[in-house]
Amino acid sequence: MKLGIIIATDEPETAWNALRLANFSRKEGDEVGVFLLGRGVDYEKTSGGKFDSVGEARKLLAAGGRIMACGTCLKARGSEGDEICPISSMKDLHALIRDCEKTVSF
Repeated sequence: MKLGIIIATDEPETAWNALRLANFSRKEGDEVGVFLLGRGVDYEKTSGGKFDSVGEARKLLAAGGRIMACGTCLKARGSEGDEICPISSMKDLHALIRDCEKTVSF
């Protein structure tokens, strides 16, 4: 299955759980793409302790998953993309939704 996960929150536990789902899905053999939108682009700032979403993101990338971040949302916060989440666009989000069999948002 092709699974798209949209994370639009920087709430630590929710972002962590979304990335845990992404990793579980990869282990099940699914193709997984994650798109960070709105406050979701700030998930790295709230990661830590029990809710290590950055660690989950790194696991996902190592397992062959893909993470993209809304460039407009990053710029609005004075941020730039990085190796974990490169700058992407609405075109990338549209393609993720169009091409995936299932899309969930957090």
